[in-house]
Parts: sequence; structure tokens; C-alpha cells
Amino acid sequence: KAETVYHVSYQQVYGWVRKYKANGPEALRDRRGHTLKSKPKDSLTEEENYKLRIKELEERNQYLEAENGLIKKLKEIERRNRPV
Repeated sequence: KAETVYHVSYQQVYGWVRKYKANGPEALRDRRGHTLKSKPKDSLTEEENYKLRIKELEERNQYLEAENGLIKKLKEIERRNRPV
């Protein structure tokens, strides 16, 4: 039996064949772990570009919020430790 040699079920192979017939070899590429950031900019759709830009801005916003929080905390510590 092929399952014992390759440890792949019939259903899995059938799924691969269906994907290949529908979309060619590109459909069989392993895209796990790949994000919009890893795609070439010129191959992104307009919607993907917008999603990528939103994600970048959200990450930047989160970074700036953390930075501001650290600065506030530092000023608070400095104020507490200042001699009166």
C-alpha cells in the first residue's frame, strides 16, 4: 500500500491532484508562515496593499504607545527619586 511507504493518505493525494488541476503547480506551494510582507510589492493587489499598510500602521502605533508608556514611567521614577 502506498500509505505505508509514504505515510500519506489517499484523501491527501486526491486533494493535491485537485489543487494542481485547478491552479497549476503554484497551488501546491507551501505558504505556511508567509505573510503579505513576504510577497513582492508589485505582485500585491490593491486590497492586499491596503491591508499591509494598515498592519504596518497598527504595528507602528503599538510601538509608539509602548514607547510613550516607558517614557512616562521613566519620568515618574525620576520625579520620585528627585531630592526635595
